Amino acid sequence: MSDIPEVAVWLIFLLPILSFVVISFIIRPFFNNKALYAGYLTIGCIAASLALALWTLISVNSNGELLFETHEWAVIGSTTINMGVMVDSLTAVMVVVITICSLMVQIYSQGYMHGDSGYCRYYAFMSLFTASMLGLVLADNLVQLFVFWELVGLCSYLLIGFWFHRPSAAAAAKKAFLVTRLGDFGFLAAVLYLYFRADTLDIAELHHLAITGALAGGVLTWAAIGIFSGAVGKSAQFPLHVWLPDAMEGPTPVSALIHSSTMV
Repeated sequence: MSDIPEVAVWLIFLLPILSFVVISFIIRPFFNNKALYAGYLTIGCIAASLALALWTLISVNSNGELLFETHEWAVIGSTTINMGVMVDSLTAVMVVVITICSLMVQIYSQGYMHGDSGYCRYYAFMSLFTASMLGLVLADNLVQLFVFWELVGLCSYLLIGFWFHRPSAAAAAKKAFLVTRLGDFGFLAAVLYLYFRADTLDIAELHHLAITGALAGGVLTWAAIGIFSGAVGKSAQFPLHVWLPDAMEGPTPVSALIHSSTMV
């Protein structure tokens, strides 16, 4: 029971993506009068992700870090960009935390958003938001991590400005998006810097180079500062904290998910 197949780990974040796709392209355009289906689907997919996350945690507790093959995603010149999942003890704990928090928020949202004209849109965004957080912590390379990192930022923008017809909500969403982008520029710079100095974007390989001393201390310091700047923006630390009070313009469950999972 402790051995988990690779496909089960992928499904942890692919199930919420499936929920997003079905709500956006099937339920919302064709079954908008059955909006409650969007909530049921989101809750069902995230509950299934939680079950898989718990299975993953049990497997890591029994067998240690889970290593899977990477899959070629894109080739740019001589550079191959891969996709894969990496699960260590920290990842296993985080996917459980994210899925539990998100599941509780989605259940509460059924009552909170009941009767809102944007019910389907809300659950589509929340599904993508959850998938982005899960994809981020499961990423095995910096490109994949950065893509999901930016998706988290995009979803934060969409959810903070969910009631975009209110000028204050639209302004709050723009403020959050622009301020967090400042930190993300540092993150992107760190990713590019590590690639040019280490010739790899694989997180496990970078860790090996760091502990063996193959990367100079200065390289690690500057890369850490860049990555830290991204975290400063996302977690609303000084001086990139100014967007956080305005983020309350979004639906209350959005604030709960941002504070419980994204900022942690």
